[in-house]
Amino acid sequence: MIHPSHKDAAMRAHGRCALVLAVLLALPCSTEAQQVKDSDRLGMALEYFKSGKYHEALLIFERLDKDYKLNPRFHAYMGLCYYREWDYERAITEFDRSLPALTGLSPHERSVYYYARAESHFALGNYSKAMPDYEHVLTLCYDRERADCHYRIGFCLMQQGEWANAAESLESALAYYERFLNDDDHQPRIRQIKHMIAGCKAHEKNK
Repeated sequence: MIHPSHKDAAMRAHGRCALVLAVLLALPCSTEAQQVKDSDRLGMALEYFKSGKYHEALLIFERLDKDYKLNPRFHAYMGLCYYREWDYERAITEFDRSLPALTGLSPHERSVYYYARAESHFALGNYSKAMPDYEHVLTLCYDRERADCHYRIGFCLMQQGEWANAAESLESALAYYERFLNDDDHQPRIRQIKHMIAGCKAHEKNK
C-alpha cells in the first residue's frame, strides 16, 4: 500500500533550509534577521513533516503561507498533512491546486500525492472522483503498490454496480497481493478479495 509516510521521496530534493527558502519561496522585502528566522521555521516544519508530526508541521506551513507564496510542492506537503489529520476536503483542495504544477517531480513522489487525493475522495464517498486518481497512481507507483489501487478501484466499481469490471479489478488486486504481499499480515485482505470476486460474479450472473 502506498502511504504518505513514504515522505523521504518528497524530501530528497531539499538540502539546507535556508537554501530551500531562498530558492523555492518568493520572499518579500524584509530584514535579514526575519529571513533567517523564517527559514528556521521552515526547517522546523520540514523536520516535523519528516518525523510524522503533521499537525505541528501544518501549523508552521499555514503561517508561512500567509507571509510568503509557498510553492506548489509545499502545498502538496500541506495536502498530505491535511490528509493525515483526516481533513479530507482541505487535502483535496491543496492537491487540486498543486498537482498540475508538479509534473517534473519523480513518478513515485507524484504517486504519493495522487494516492492521498484518491484516498481523500474515497473516505468522503466520492468514488467516481477517486477512481481516476487510483488509475493514475497505477501508471506511477511500484509494482508492489499496485495491489491496493486495484482493490480500491474494484470497490469503487462495486459501489456503482459495475460487477464485471469490479471483478476484473479485484482479480488484478488478488494477483498483485499474492505475488508481492502474500504474508500473514495480508491474508485477511486476500480472503476478503476472494469473497468480493465471488460476490461480483454472482451479481453479474443474476443481472
